[in-house]
Amino acid sequence: MQHIGKHIAGKPSHKKDKATERGEMMQYFMQKLNRARLRDGLPALTMGRMGRLLVAIPTPDLYFLKSICDEADKRSGIDGFSKKFWWEISPKNHTPEAKKEQEKRAKILFKK
Repeated sequence: MQHIGKHIAGKPSHKKDKATERGEMMQYFMQKLNRARLRDGLPALTMGRMGRLLVAIPTPDLYFLKSICDEADKRSGIDGFSKKFWWEISPKNHTPEAKKEQEKRAKILFKK
């Protein structure tokens, strides 16, 4: 009796592609952030660190985060993407108290 591998050896193996939408988004953020980090002399972020930073954020919200960070990049220039990213993923900026403070500052700033 022959080993089953001899019968299968001629056929190409079908490896499962492990690329996911979430992984692609993490790589996108990592590349954009590392560009500014390396310029500033900081160590580069790794995929493991990006996974830990984005663990609590659902994938659809990552697309929203990407869009607002890209918009900030277009508006604010070279450091806009990084600044917006770090501000948005910080949970302390999204508490009810922080939102009230932001509204208060906006009223003062845009007072007519």
